Amino acid sequence: MTTTSEETPVRRGGVRAEERALAPDLARGIMLLLIVLSNTAFHLWAARRGPSGWQPADGSWLDHAVQFTMIIVLDLRVYPLFAFLFGYGMMQLFLRQTAAGNSERGAARILRRRSLWLIVIGLLHSTLLMAGDIVGYYGVLSLVLGLVFLRRSERALKRWICAGAVLIVFFAAQPVVSALLRGELGTLGDAGAEPGFMAYAAQEGNWLTAAGTRLETGLFITFLASALALVGGGYVVFLLGFWAARRRVLEEPGRHRTLLRRTAVIGITVGWLGALPAALAHVGALDVPADAQSEEGALTLLRDVTGNAAGLGYVAAVALFVHWWTSRRARVGAGEIAGSAASASGGAGAGAGATVVAAVSAVGKRSLSCYLAHSLLFAPVLAAWGLGLGEHLSSWTMALFAVGVWLLTVAGAYALERAGRRGPAEAVLRRLMYGARAKAG
Repeated sequence: MTTTSEETPVRRGGVRAEERALAPDLARGIMLLLIVLSNTAFHLWAARRGPSGWQPADGSWLDHAVQFTMIIVLDLRVYPLFAFLFGYGMMQLFLRQTAAGNSERGAARILRRRSLWLIVIGLLHSTLLMAGDIVGYYGVLSLVLGLVFLRRSERALKRWICAGAVLIVFFAAQPVVSALLRGELGTLGDAGAEPGFMAYAAQEGNWLTAAGTRLETGLFITFLASALALVGGGYVVFLLGFWAARRRVLEEPGRHRTLLRRTAVIGITVGWLGALPAALAHVGALDVPADAQSEEGALTLLRDVTGNAAGLGYVAAVALFVHWWTSRRARVGAGEIAGSAASASGGAGAGAGATVVAAVSAVGKRSLSCYLAHSLLFAPVLAAWGLGLGEHLSSWTMALFAVGVWLLTVAGAYALERAGRRGPAEAVLRRLMYGARAKAG
């Protein structure tokens, strides 16, 4: 047995290949595509902004179609997906450690060390490249929530999840409903406030000046925004990840099909409908006060609250796909063994599909490395302090660029998968968590 510097027994290292479940990895891989697309707006630093201060308000009909789609499908919808998967992965790690004989206190200490290093990585990332880093933000949330809830009962988790949902309704939904009933949507928000994309400093031509702005933004997101999330109920999706991991919802989606179907249908419907007013207002199809469209306005608050439902719906949809996919693969495999010609042709198609699923899942297994790689491929090329390409792109061409960046990380992750190697960031983080001599995972 080896020990860490804190003299905590480490009976095993991280997750082994045979222990991985397809649904969480596939969901993380898809999530990174959604994240890289949602991060495109602040790289369009020369575009004209509307009252929302985020999505550009200019461009062709194709640009407006992309903006409309992003507001409904992506904006404030990807982070809840990330939060759920982050919480799910934390509980998985905790349960694996305790099942291997480590004490609950020892497993919690490993996760605490992981959270602290994620905060460091996140602040470095935000300062050097991308101010909107979420790694440090979730590092703080995981540090606090792991300390308080990892060893709590399922009943306690449910109570705190309900309490958080009430807080979200009180702090976010209630003001929107009240303003809507009074017919005073314009009483919330300020369209004259500084546009949010300015805090990312993509428009700054001097890298050092931009780094100062990014550090300030990174500190705000990492510490203040996470504190507000803890107080205002923003931890709910995180704790749902804890609860779902204990139930093995993503490892065994076939056993939870009813729950997953309801979550997918209700979550995505509520999420998209909640963002529809903001999307319609953005493209000029809905006439509302400019203040209501601002970053603190009623439409943005409504979009934010319903984004939690959409994020959970996305996870459920991926889990249902994985259940269908694995069942289909089993049927095709049985048909090939029986020597059926029809099954053989279906198996060829399934083989191509299997490559795609494996490649996207490889990204999910190396999500931290791919997430950081996005910034390495984005910031120096698009920002004003770099090549400045962001000045010349529009919403739809930027979306194509983002998809291209994601595909590059898919190719790189799949190459590492075939070579049997971890992502570089995962390898470093694992060493920091478990030490150099911890049992290989």
